[in-house]
Amino acid sequence: MRVKTTGFVILAAVLMLLILQPLMAGGVKEAGVVEGGIGKRLVLYSSMTENDLTNLLKGFKALYPEVEVEVVNGSAGELTARINAEQHRPQGDLMWGGLSNSDGMMYSEIFEHWLTEYEEQIYPDYRSNNGFYSLDHLSTIVFCVNTELEAELGIEIKGYKDLLDPRLKGKIVMPDPNSSSSAWNNVCNMMAVFGNDSPEVWDFITRFLNNGVAISTSSSVAFKSVHSGEYVVGLTYEDGASTLLKSGATNIRMVYPEEGASASAFGCAVIKGAPNEAGAKAMINYLMSPEGQSQLGTALGTLRFTNSKAKYETPYLPATEDIKWVSRDIDWLIKNKRMVLDKWNEIFTNVKR
Repeated sequence: MRVKTTGFVILAAVLMLLILQPLMAGGVKEAGVVEGGIGKRLVLYSSMTENDLTNLLKGFKALYPEVEVEVVNGSAGELTARINAEQHRPQGDLMWGGLSNSDGMMYSEIFEHWLTEYEEQIYPDYRSNNGFYSLDHLSTIVFCVNTELEAELGIEIKGYKDLLDPRLKGKIVMPDPNSSSSAWNNVCNMMAVFGNDSPEVWDFITRFLNNGVAISTSSSVAFKSVHSGEYVVGLTYEDGASTLLKSGATNIRMVYPEEGASASAFGCAVIKGAPNEAGAKAMINYLMSPEGQSQLGTALGTLRFTNSKAKYETPYLPATEDIKWVSRDIDWLIKNKRMVLDKWNEIFTNVKR
């Protein structure tokens, strides 16, 4: 059967096609909106390194090539203060880096209470503990050891007990846990290994500080000064020490204490009232997905990620399953941080007398 089409019917069909075309392409296109409705402009506040950010944007732009991402870089303190000051007129969409599971509910008022669909894939110890941080990567504690100086002393550093060796007196460095997140990270691991506020942990800390430990105001000193030969061992974090290995350092190694290692988890969050909330959620979905973490893990080589389904290989980090892990009581550490630091400071003051 042949259907006869009139000019009016043809015109109506064309008009209907023009109306439906944007809907079939993913929704009505408004100003500043691309396919999928995640916006054309995204403002990212971040404390991460230039290399971290370059590789994040490379992976994200492969998925969303039309989105222009503006990065505002700064310290965690600077950025959270800025977000707080902009509460009534937010200028940023999300923050990545500097947001730790040790923060608890500190920033509840400035971030959207939202988590991705990947939360169940995250290793249990590193799932969000506040309902609005998506914790994508870890800062694992390590000892950075100068292998040449270690050999000269005739010792092999494997764990905490070795840090009490008199041959290391005055040859150990770590940042100040009162001001450095990486140093507090190391104190948290001592609590996890020896027991929160236990006689054993305070006995170790007393003997450790009495071994002439140098306390630095800079986190990077704990691996850079070991590399330069100023100290034999520094209590630091995986990303910092492994970056030296990636840059070609041959006189250092990373030691995960044989008594056990743990990590602070760091992540990202959507800024409350973000101008481009959909775009912010799209970037966080990428950061939390196994595909995104696999890409970043391979590209960076110095960060350990949290999604149990992420697959990446790096010559600079041992496999997760090859490390002896201990669990932290995050809630206890948040509640008792001031008490722990006060007691640490008291011991340190007595040692220096």
